Amino acid sequence: MAILSDETWKRHANPWSVWTRYAAFPVLVAAIWSRMWLGWGAIVPVTIVVAWLIWNPRAFPPPASTNNWASKAVLGERIWVALKRDEVPPHHRIAPRVAGLFSAAGALALVFGLVVFDAVVTVLAMLLVVVAKTWFVDRMVWLFDDMKDSKPEYRSWLY
Repeated sequence: MAILSDETWKRHANPWSVWTRYAAFPVLVAAIWSRMWLGWGAIVPVTIVVAWLIWNPRAFPPPASTNNWASKAVLGERIWVALKRDEVPPHHRIAPRVAGLFSAAGALALVFGLVVFDAVVTVLAMLLVVVAKTWFVDRMVWLFDDMKDSKPEYRSWLY
């Protein structure tokens, strides 16, 4: 995400970009699971979903307004990836990292569930990843709200 251009960040702040990325995650899991039926043919749906996830931040126009939860989440993430950790306000340093750890744990469990075709592990792990990502994203909204007035550039992102 750190390599996105200003224009791509603007486009990614469109709520359609955020919500379709959310929707794509279970589709990706299903595409990987489809190897049970499709064998190597599962590469096709997996490739399509991965291509969508790569293209997604560029797929939509900049939003008419960024004064919404999804847009602020992207704007906060933009700040998060641009700042050195010691530049992030102290009260915003821990929760995103903990959310990342939960997401990583869920991802490991998800890989296990997908490898052994355990539907219960796969679904629970996918839910853990989504909940952890949602917690992270919500913290990015808080980060943006707390920092939007610290620099004119950040404030200009809100319209």
